[in-house]
Amino acid sequence: MVGQLGADYGDRAVTSQAVRDQHSHGEGLADAAAPDVVVFPHSNEEVAAIVGLCNAARVPVIAFGVGTSLEGHVAALYGGVCLDLSQMNRVLEVNDGDLDCRVQAGVTREQLNADLKGTGLFFPIDPGANATIGGMAATRASGTNAVRYGTMRENVMGLTVVTADGRIIRTGGRARKSSAGYDLTRLFVGAEGTLGIITEIQLRLYGVPEAISAAVCQFDELEGAVNTVIRAIQHGIPVARIELLDDVQMGACIRYSKLEGFAVKPTLFFEFHGTDAGVAEQATMMQQLTAEHGGSAFEWATKPEDRTRLWKARHAAYYAAMTMEPGKQGFATDACVPISRLADCIMETKADVEATGLTAPIVGHVGDGNFHLVVLFDPNDAAERARAEGLATRVSMRAISMGGTCTGEHGIGVHKLDALVAEHGEAVDLMRTLKRAFDPNDILNPGKTVPL
Repeated sequence: MVGQLGADYGDRAVTSQAVRDQHSHGEGLADAAAPDVVVFPHSNEEVAAIVGLCNAARVPVIAFGVGTSLEGHVAALYGGVCLDLSQMNRVLEVNDGDLDCRVQAGVTREQLNADLKGTGLFFPIDPGANATIGGMAATRASGTNAVRYGTMRENVMGLTVVTADGRIIRTGGRARKSSAGYDLTRLFVGAEGTLGIITEIQLRLYGVPEAISAAVCQFDELEGAVNTVIRAIQHGIPVARIELLDDVQMGACIRYSKLEGFAVKPTLFFEFHGTDAGVAEQATMMQQLTAEHGGSAFEWATKPEDRTRLWKARHAAYYAAMTMEPGKQGFATDACVPISRLADCIMETKADVEATGLTAPIVGHVGDGNFHLVVLFDPNDAAERARAEGLATRVSMRAISMGGTCTGEHGIGVHKLDALVAEHGEAVDLMRTLKRAFDPNDILNPGKTVPL
């Protein structure tokens, strides 16, 4: 297999240990598992040929973007072929009159928005990391703008997918709605590369807002910050971003990103999009709500450079948390609950963190009920690692018990297999039936999501 790939793809089929190690893990905590070979395809047809070859030989194949996943999605648990799609990185078309575009899977979100600059359009889904669009679709990612613009589920219109037997299929299309057949697009979005390899994505685009303004509000109590978010959503204030940082996370961000002028307190970051009048109205309503729940006066960031500084600090929250206790490792976990249960879930989780004696700051895209923990532990202390993993499990189960989900955007990967069963019960058996139908030889990212 390796020899044939080398003959077919030359120096784009790489077996060096360094490259294989680079593709053995993402950014999350997971045991590294290197593939036997990494191939860099350039086209749908090359992906199809490689997958067909792997299927015939029953060799695993794992798609790889830039390796920003947090749940072990890209680890080659059983060796095999890693398909690095980073060289399939062209924006294929922009249909500005219809507010959509088509991109190859290796295009990153920052690259896409740079390409759209000057068109008056942008792609809003912003998970923080500069992930590839293919990876974002495969994990059903969302991010800081989800409260206004939705997630990848709502913003992927269609896909080009290579199936396990090497066929190239197209799902969905450019129409804004369709009642034609099964919705295969939604099946592949979030399947984590276990049902097919996404190679092209048709995306919704949005007009760049006339006015954008950002603000920071701090609270003495975490519960006041969370209740502000709940009230804002229930009142229908069309805020573009509402991000929560607890006191521990805010302290880490102040130190790591040199955020001057802020206290180590629970904090909300806001961003408002719209017309000048609309943004002013949203901000006024939000200030009234924050005042009712003990919030400070707003600190405004109206200049682009100030907003960029603010959101860079928010996006660096994971890395800021990881520096809090030198010598320790950490992992991120997420959960999502109905907005009415958000305060209960976060406050119970905060108490749980304190009871464990671990450092685990809380941060989240709380406008849609989604929050994260970065849990730090001593890798040389088995008992402490067990406490950390137990904490993460309890977060998942707590969210499920409140009508929520064990993951709002990270995905299942290898870390949340048991939580998926707890959440969906017998429906997981149907998921396995789908997996067998789409991938009877179990070559597509085996061992992840719904292992056979």
